[in-house]
Amino acid sequence: MVAEIKSLNEECGVFGVWGHSEAARLNYFGLHSLQHRGQEGAGIVANNHGRLKGHRDLGLLSEVFKDEREIERLTGDAAIGHVRYSTAGSNSILNIQPFLFKFHDEELALAHNGNLINATTLRKGLEKEGAIFHSNSDTEILMHLIRRSKQSTLMERIKESLNAIKGAFAYLILTPDAMIGALDPNGFRPLSIGQLENGAYVLASETCALDVVGATFVRSVQPGEIVIVNDDGYQIEKYTEDTMLQICSMEYIYFARPDSNIAGVNVHTARKNMGRRLAQEAPIEADMVIGVPNSSLSAASGYAEESGIPYEMGLVKNQYVARTFIQPTQELREQGVRMKLSAVSGVVAGKKVIMVDDSIVRGTTSRRIVQLLKDAGAAEVHVRISSPPLKYPCFYGIDIQNQKELIAAEQTVEEIRETIGADSLSFLSVDGTVESIGLQFDAPYNGLCMAYFTGDYPTPLYDYEKDYRNTLEKNNERAPLTT
Repeated sequence: MVAEIKSLNEECGVFGVWGHSEAARLNYFGLHSLQHRGQEGAGIVANNHGRLKGHRDLGLLSEVFKDEREIERLTGDAAIGHVRYSTAGSNSILNIQPFLFKFHDEELALAHNGNLINATTLRKGLEKEGAIFHSNSDTEILMHLIRRSKQSTLMERIKESLNAIKGAFAYLILTPDAMIGALDPNGFRPLSIGQLENGAYVLASETCALDVVGATFVRSVQPGEIVIVNDDGYQIEKYTEDTMLQICSMEYIYFARPDSNIAGVNVHTARKNMGRRLAQEAPIEADMVIGVPNSSLSAASGYAEESGIPYEMGLVKNQYVARTFIQPTQELREQGVRMKLSAVSGVVAGKKVIMVDDSIVRGTTSRRIVQLLKDAGAAEVHVRISSPPLKYPCFYGIDIQNQKELIAAEQTVEEIRETIGADSLSFLSVDGTVESIGLQFDAPYNGLCMAYFTGDYPTPLYDYEKDYRNTLEKNNERAPLTT
């Protein structure tokens, strides 16, 4: 078990640039701003006059590229990069992206954020046809489909292949002649287009990465779209008309950086609105409001402003403890939490505290944090969660694929309160979450995927994947082949 402050993990982040002489270096900066989306591995592939060269390895971006010469070696005016977090499959360098393929007739690099729900079926079929896989990541499936397509052009082969896969995906493909981005028909994961002052184009999982490299936001890639970037600029094509926007609500609640914008909504603003709504739905008398660093701070400030209760810094996060900190025993995991998070006794001692957090997954971390506050002298700890209870597995690229790991699927709110040792506990409602985020699309939940809270899955899982059917019914197996 990872001794993580949240125990939630999102799969990956992708970044690409076309038309800049220092493309690999810009990739490094862009990926650094996306490091929160994956800490297990990183890689960059550069295009130097039609020849593709890459470097990838396990570890944080700064560890993978700790030798300056690795960046200098990736010369060229185009590059794509990837940071990875995996939920299943081996933590092997073979699974680190971008994947670089050198065929007899073409060179291609591929990076993917998301999760395919028909991965096992496709892989079995491809292996029966003679395909040899070099990783246990579902990302590689797309390349096998592309190579087996009988369509006459690469773009037609890509479109045909994208229509064969189901689930959540934001792809970047680098060829000698272009950088190609593609988004799934539901737009589960964000993907944005930006432009640098010299005219170069950038593709990124979050807009914060555009800001870091000095790119101006151009537009979001929409569900079912392909963006093709080359020396002539960029163009948008559709590979399917069967689309329905369902942005992952956890991007707003937890995963994305607060300075990112998704579908025109600022993440910090959405979280602050959730905190305000939570104060309306679940008021309580207390001396102070504190947030659990870092993703809950926006919601905590919103709760404080709406309630009129002072906002205080009652918890401090040690920024120098790696997110991948793993310990094998309960005692060491407890110590790991104390290394990462400290309660400020001089602030909370003798006080009634409202602790705002964004989610409760297994309940173990919430229990430890409540205990930290009480050990620091807090008279009462009232927990307020700025999202609904997590009750259902996710099959679109978030590490909550085993329902038995979700405490809200097994316990009532009162039972959870007793488990974590809080004096009171309340969650934000589904309607409150949707209205706080504020999307206004003509789609279920105004364009949000709320399946983790409601069980309303945007895609017909049963039609696509027997393995996922077993997971959903038995709730005792991990979903296979995640990115």
